[in-house]
Amino acid sequence: MGRLTTHLRALLTAFAAALLLAGPVAAASDLLDNLYAELADPDNPQWQRAQADILREWSKSGSPSMDLLLKRGREAIDAGDLTAAIEHLTALTDHAPDFAEGWNARATAYFLAGQIGPSIDDIKRVLALNDRHFGALDGLGMILEGLGREATAMEVYRASLAIHPHQDNIRQALERLEQKTTGTAL
Repeated sequence: MGRLTTHLRALLTAFAAALLLAGPVAAASDLLDNLYAELADPDNPQWQRAQADILREWSKSGSPSMDLLLKRGREAIDAGDLTAAIEHLTALTDHAPDFAEGWNARATAYFLAGQIGPSIDDIKRVLALNDRHFGALDGLGMILEGLGREATAMEVYRASLAIHPHQDNIRQALERLEQKTTGTAL
């Protein structure tokens, strides 16, 4: 009977832990869903707050160590030390492969370092983890446009604007490409 009680206690403890851990994950998901809905409303005067809240949520890995690697990687990007940025962000993606923002930051560092292939690979990983990451879509659109793949870039820009219609720079890029591909003079 003692073994059965021990196993039952372990099972109940595991079940309780799963319920407790599921709460914050579900709450974060609900929060992001609400923020994305606010952001997608083209008439929402509070869209900048929703955008800032989304960016803040994206930057939370759930681990202070991983958050520190992201911070150091971003600081290295800002300082123009792309080698250090890629090293920090590679450590981050190695240790937190399900953290989309780590991949996104490294994609940015790769892009700035002129490493387009690795940047695209990381963007693909971001979008596999977070298909509403408008920043990754924007970056992919710019890369595709730079590679002369205007039709695909326009699709990506449209997808980004569907999530975040307040991006004037993306709207302008889309309009420019639409005019270019239809032959309409500026």
